[in-house]
Amino acid sequence: MGRVAGGLNSLFEWLLWPVLAFLLYATFLQVPLLHLKEAFSDKRFALANLLGNFVLVPLMVWGLIQFLPDDSLLRLGVLLVLLVPCTDWFITFTQLGRGCSARAIAISPVNLGLQLLLLPFYLWLMLPDSFSIAVDWQDLQGAILIIIVPLILAVLSEKWIERKPKRAVFREMFAWWPVPLLALVVFLIAASQSQAVWLAAHSLLVVIPVFIAFLVLAALLAKSMSQVLKLTQEQGRTLAFSFGTRNSFVVLPIALSLPQGAEIVVLVIVLQSLVELLGMVVYLWWLPNKLFR
Repeated sequence: MGRVAGGLNSLFEWLLWPVLAFLLYATFLQVPLLHLKEAFSDKRFALANLLGNFVLVPLMVWGLIQFLPDDSLLRLGVLLVLLVPCTDWFITFTQLGRGCSARAIAISPVNLGLQLLLLPFYLWLMLPDSFSIAVDWQDLQGAILIIIVPLILAVLSEKWIERKPKRAVFREMFAWWPVPLLALVVFLIAASQSQAVWLAAHSLLVVIPVFIAFLVLAALLAKSMSQVLKLTQEQGRTLAFSFGTRNSFVVLPIALSLPQGAEIVVLVIVLQSLVELLGMVVYLWWLPNKLFR
């Protein structure tokens, strides 16, 4: 598409930012940002989630990137997307996969807050030599605004909604927007980065086994933790969906703000989203029928 469009590439790049901001707003609006206390109502599940998503999964990701070529940008893309737990369609897949959607909803704001705080630390720790070269914080100011502004608007919207129960329809109206908006974001990236896709095709194939291995190991980690912490099967399924789904929406603005020549980081994140969607189809059968029967 990008080859045919030619001069439209700049238009696609310009449209990408407002669409991405709207996608993040619609996503954040589904997260109960005003109810952090509810995340810890089930202390055992909360412990499993925090220990898994922010200690064990990062260690697993660090191990997986050792199988990648010594390419700082390729590894940066994998780290960006695999270090941040999902806060939106994780809830949907949990419900479809016979997990506990109430626990998934309750834990989401904690996952969102911690990933935004810890991501820079993880990147510095796992890419110590190339982190300062690959990431220029001045270039990321726009990306931070694209993340923070929708987050603030979502908090204000939630306050407005909770003042009157009838306003809940406003949130429900946005519930299904992330799916078509994500499809539009993927289209705009493909259209504006078609040359980069063509040039990086061989490198992109290298990360697919890593993403597949991550999905398998994430589910097995959830199973092991469920047994150690004596969680119910329903809690275990919820934990597996939390470990297996990643928050590509949030890190896309960061990747898009990287300097020219780093387009492969964006492509790695988009590719992970596509692999994850296919993986969730397998999860919906595997988790309730085999792993957590």
